[in-house]
Amino acid sequence: MKRMIIYCMLFFCSTMMLTAASPRTLKYKQIQKKIEDLQKMVKDKDAELLHTPENLVEGCLSTAVTCFKKGVQKLQPASSQDNWAFQKAIRIVNKLTYRDSGEHCESYEMKTCESYGKKTPEEFLKSFENLMQ
Repeated sequence: MKRMIIYCMLFFCSTMMLTAASPRTLKYKQIQKKIEDLQKMVKDKDAELLHTPENLVEGCLSTAVTCFKKGVQKLQPASSQDNWAFQKAIRIVNKLTYRDSGEHCESYEMKTCESYGKKTPEEFLKSFENLMQ
């Protein structure tokens, strides 16, 4: 009887472990949600154009993430009423870290942020959201 109870407890615990999302997945989902929130609050008219990474290579994503994090710092809220929520969303997005091995970067040109074209803040955030997906 004891073995049966122990077996059932182990089965239950292992099932719960498999269904729980990893902390990294939860963090990425939170950041993606904040990017969506920023899209609603960002000033898009008369705003500074931002360097927007495109055509990203799998092995060199850390450079693109760095460019997006730099660009997010330049965003401005559309209204002063959104300022607190806007700044909170910016802080959460800045917590994004991405490290890749960089193995595939040797065969491709290493790009700097300035080498990417400039786009509006709305297009910039859409590209960032696509990267997060």
